[in-house]
Amino acid sequence: MGNHRADRRGPGRRPSDLPTPVAPAAVVAGKRRAASPGKSVPTTPRSSGGKRVASRHSSSRGPLFRGLPSPPVLLGVAALAISAGGALTAAGGSLGDDGTRFSQASALSGASDVSRVSLLDRDTVSRDSRRDALADAADAKLVDQAESQLKQRDAALAKFAQQAEQQAAKLRLNQWVLPVDPGAYHLTAGFGEYSGLWSHYHTGLDFAAPTGTPIHAVANGVVTSVGYDGAYGNKTVITLDDGTELWFCHQNSYAVDVGQEVHAGDLIGYVGSTGNVTGPHLHLEVRPGAGDPVDPYAALVVHGLQP
Repeated sequence: MGNHRADRRGPGRRPSDLPTPVAPAAVVAGKRRAASPGKSVPTTPRSSGGKRVASRHSSSRGPLFRGLPSPPVLLGVAALAISAGGALTAAGGSLGDDGTRFSQASALSGASDVSRVSLLDRDTVSRDSRRDALADAADAKLVDQAESQLKQRDAALAKFAQQAEQQAAKLRLNQWVLPVDPGAYHLTAGFGEYSGLWSHYHTGLDFAAPTGTPIHAVANGVVTSVGYDGAYGNKTVITLDDGTELWFCHQNSYAVDVGQEVHAGDLIGYVGSTGNVTGPHLHLEVRPGAGDPVDPYAALVVHGLQP
């Protein structure tokens, strides 16, 4: 016991509870040898007498923990995983004011709530689209109605223009003319005058002209009477399409026959002094609908003439 130092151990501690010292290199047969790379050199504690004694731990670590990272590295990885997962799912997953929600993707399917979230309000977009479609349809309907009304108006205007042209052509065909050429006559008696020469008031308009002066048809019509008629002398009657009768009196001779169709300006007879007269002249009467006479002067003016 003189060669051994006293163990500095506390009460109740056993040698097996103390950490096993690790020698920096193995000693074999009294020589120092470096440890081979990649191999652990087992160390066996020596007893107080210089002999090797068996230890409860044949190596510093078992094979189970040899391939794992160190505890600080494991703690760091766990902290990162927790923070990443919490950032996506914390506070109900709300990351924006627009209500867009995110959650961690499924490990099996790879799907997440992001794929199911619409960034636009589909109901609002649908309503707006329907509203725009209805507005476009209404505009198109109004345009169609306007175009239809425009076509109807154009058709009506075209019809009126056609009717006006037909009427104008008819008026041109029925244009009245003076019964005696201008410069060949002068007026001597007007409608409604009273004189001892007539039994009643004067019923026509007198065109004084030399005997034999040509007399023309005033308007288009048909000759309905030719002959002598008392105070009217030799008389020719032309009936117009509307039933108006034109009387040409005091003629010297005739140039038409009953039933003959005549046009304005055609020769129908000659100025004379037959019947109750004071000199050669043409007595013209206008009788609408074969009724009572009207002022021939006004009738000629209405048809664009100036006697």
